[in-house]
Amino acid sequence: MIRIVFITTGLSTGGAEAMLFKLLEHIDRKKFDPYVISLISQGEIGPRIEKLGIPVVAMGMNTSGLSLFPLARLFKTLRQIRPDIVQTWMYHADLLGGVVARLAGVTKVVWALRNSNLSPNLTKSSTLKVVQICAAISAWLPIQILSCSKRAGEIHGQLGYSRDKIKIIPNGFDLTAFQPNPKSRESVKNELGLPYDVFLVGLMARYDSQKNHAGFISAAAQVRRAMPHVEFILAGTGVDETNEALTKLIAEHDLKNHMHLLGQRSDMPRLMASLDILASSSFGEAFPNVLGEAMACGVPCVVTDVGDSAEIVGDTGRVVQSGDMEGLARHVQELLCMPEEARARLGQKARARVKEKYDIQLIVKKYENNYENLIIN
Repeated sequence: MIRIVFITTGLSTGGAEAMLFKLLEHIDRKKFDPYVISLISQGEIGPRIEKLGIPVVAMGMNTSGLSLFPLARLFKTLRQIRPDIVQTWMYHADLLGGVVARLAGVTKVVWALRNSNLSPNLTKSSTLKVVQICAAISAWLPIQILSCSKRAGEIHGQLGYSRDKIKIIPNGFDLTAFQPNPKSRESVKNELGLPYDVFLVGLMARYDSQKNHAGFISAAAQVRRAMPHVEFILAGTGVDETNEALTKLIAEHDLKNHMHLLGQRSDMPRLMASLDILASSSFGEAFPNVLGEAMACGVPCVVTDVGDSAEIVGDTGRVVQSGDMEGLARHVQELLCMPEEARARLGQKARARVKEKYDIQLIVKKYENNYENLIIN
């Protein structure tokens, strides 16, 4: 049995954390013995991982500064577990977890790339510094670097990461959890007090500058002016009525009664299946999970060309350049104006694409084969 320790920066709700959970949920426990270490806290995902019967340890690292005590504890924990492989997850874990793992005697350290936009305007200076250090030591510290997207791999190669160590394994999706469900559309409209004949356009993303909520709101206003029977659903951490900046912007665009802020939700399959269109207005992504989730529900997507978004959507949706919110609005309108049967066929094609390329069983098998090859070699 292969013992793997996954070291992640944190376990709060996010795309990277969600993919880690899905990998752990489906990994073959007869072949792999997984442990999880969070540098910060257990967050929302930690308890869910523990329910799988997988140990989760939080080091309690302070995000405001580096402390040696959590790193010493990490070193001791790794010495006790004696893993065959350490898979780090996100930048700070790549650097700190990777270095400590090597000091603890682990020779097979695998990094993970989960981001493709490192613009100084949208990324913390501390994170950019960590990326620079990782690039400088990537030739000798990790045995391999797994990237969830082709674009992320290319960008990090340009930044100085060891190109010959980068391997692409995309995110995967559970097609039994995310699937078309007409009852979801009816129940969500009932929940929000909306007429059954309105269209629903969604943006499912935490409140973050990279997600470009402001751009989506401007696009939504354009759509609403042309098509008054469209309503907008926004869900994600920080996307609720307590977000003053967001509610102010919505009011300025006269969308207060038509933009529904649902905050962080635990019923994402239901919300996704309720949509007519999913929009992604992001400035930066690597491999956005929401696209695969929506497509698995038979929902066409209109996205900005960031990360691997265009690759994921293929010919089942529409793609615009980053920042082109007029184009985003135009394509949303185009898809909504399609005959219902034509839009349904596009959604069926989207689900088929996810099944062919990104089914979670297929993706987990790629991880498993990769780990087994690392042990053999």
